[in-house]
Amino acid sequence: MKSKIREKVDICVIGAGHAGCEAALASARLGLETVIFTVSVDSIALMPCNPNVGGSSKGHLVREVDALGGEMGKNIDKTFIQSKMLNSSKGPAVHSLRAQADKADYSREMRKVLENQEHLIIKQAEVTELLTVEDIEHLDEFNEVMPYEKTNDNPVIGGVKIFTGAVYECKAVVLCTGTYLKARCLCGEAISYTGPNGLKAANYLSDSLKNLGIELRRFKTGTPARMDGRTIDYSKMQEQFGDEYITPFSFSTDPDSVQIDQISCYLTYTNEETHKIIRDNLDRSPIYAGVIEGTGPRYCPSIEDKVVRFADKDRHQVFIEPEGLHTNEMYIGGMSSSLPEDVQLAMYRTVPGLENCRIVKNAYAIEYDCIDANQLLPSLQFKKIAGLFSGGQFNGSSGYEEAAAQGLIAGINAARYVSNKEAIIIDRSQGYIGVLIDDLVTKESHEPYRMMTSRAEYRLLLRQDNADIRLRRIGYDIGLITDEELNHLNEKEDLIKKEIERFKSTIVGANDRINSFLEKYNTTPLKSGCSLSDLLCRPELNYSCLSEIDDERPSLSHEVCEQVEIEIKYEGYISRQIKQVEQFKKMESKKIPADIDYNDVNSLRKEARQKLIDLRPVNIGQASRISGVSPADISVLLVYMEHKGK
Repeated sequence: MKSKIREKVDICVIGAGHAGCEAALASARLGLETVIFTVSVDSIALMPCNPNVGGSSKGHLVREVDALGGEMGKNIDKTFIQSKMLNSSKGPAVHSLRAQADKADYSREMRKVLENQEHLIIKQAEVTELLTVEDIEHLDEFNEVMPYEKTNDNPVIGGVKIFTGAVYECKAVVLCTGTYLKARCLCGEAISYTGPNGLKAANYLSDSLKNLGIELRRFKTGTPARMDGRTIDYSKMQEQFGDEYITPFSFSTDPDSVQIDQISCYLTYTNEETHKIIRDNLDRSPIYAGVIEGTGPRYCPSIEDKVVRFADKDRHQVFIEPEGLHTNEMYIGGMSSSLPEDVQLAMYRTVPGLENCRIVKNAYAIEYDCIDANQLLPSLQFKKIAGLFSGGQFNGSSGYEEAAAQGLIAGINAARYVSNKEAIIIDRSQGYIGVLIDDLVTKESHEPYRMMTSRAEYRLLLRQDNADIRLRRIGYDIGLITDEELNHLNEKEDLIKKEIERFKSTIVGANDRINSFLEKYNTTPLKSGCSLSDLLCRPELNYSCLSEIDDERPSLSHEVCEQVEIEIKYEGYISRQIKQVEQFKKMESKKIPADIDYNDVNSLRKEARQKLIDLRPVNIGQASRISGVSPADISVLLVYMEHKGK
């Protein structure tokens, strides 16, 4: 189609899901004129699957996004209906915040933020084509000199074209298409060529990407049914409550403002009758009938997958979660499916409490185009297309939180690219965001990637409680954190340092009062004086209970007290990981020349040579994490680089 509409902006963001929102807000807040495209303005920050933010390891990502200046943490703090700190009985490295959202409010509040953001335009339109500088030069009225030089004969992004034919000239594009590219939803034999929640799919952009040399693949994910809450018998389920004290996601949120009345969730279980119905109808599942081409997430399987893969289990957990305050819809967590509607209804009605349930929305699987993120640099820019960045599920990941984290980094780096600034790279020792992106761009992944605490080798340092201490200053240097927020961090760190010093220097004697206190907590009495920090290291004691014998204790915030306790209790382990990080940093600092010819590196094994040629790692650390590259190959590479350097 032809159109006379021609607009010029700095950055185009394609998609307004969790990745697109963070990318667009970041670039606009950095002063770049930004337009965000969405197939429907009603789908901005849509939660097409689970109605929650955070969870194990994902809570870390949300707090890191917030520490860097992103929006997700602030938005869930405004719209949650239940909040819980997961894994609180375990060590602080795996504590993860999770909040149930009011889905409609979450989307509405995020849209409000985007609509009122300076330098940001929202446009409801389907982007059908990416344009290079050469494409733009063939259009009339193009005279502007781009702020970069074309290198290595790679294409350079020059703009996008939408379905009406209108052209938006730009200097960078961020792809955040989520699960919309050539999407199709499957519910048994019923197949609809739509995006999530029945929204329009994006059917044209894939061909344009292929024409630019981008390799696509098919992944799939799924979602469970939504039930009419009035037809559920909650008396047959276990009620699940939120935390008594609510911890906010955002470091900028006043903790007192989130201490609200919470809505309950419920727990029930499948049974052998449920599993029999599923097994008897596997031939009608698109997954097992071979209708679905895409690969699904191993760590978030459908109920069909659970029954087949875990045949020894006689039941599986089912979480009943409200979709919001102003709807009766309930999310049936743990039972995503692509079985036909009649089978779905039969299996759901075998679950205690769901015997008379009515389905509002059927469960379905969704299949979509995405990329192997090995095509990206750690900055999330495509290796072979200058000015094209990518974030979110399009990169082969799963989850709102993973998407938001990638979107934020892609948006920041697109803005820095346009401004001729060096890209921001969060490495594996700095944050879960670094682990996420490094895994995606370096390691082989044949299924949607999901963040887990076990993926982070320095997880004791990368706790969700200290994300601001780790990343706030980086956010400030980027330009997304205010002076006020930085001052708050400085004051917090000063209070933590002073309190740790006070604890180490405060000595308590082996008197009756102290020993009576220790006996009360079933820990060994003192025979001589010791410091409060020594007592805090005992597993039976914590910072809070020590207030009984700590007469000089100052009044401190919950977040300061938490840091003091962790820093003292785990000091030895933390010191050990800091030393490990120092070794890691040495490997990361050894940059590999961009023009290195791996065919010239003698003694490299054939597999390693091919992997290095394909992935083009930026440093020795990244090269060492590539599957198929051995320590011996790294030694050979180091010797070669040293010789070349001389």
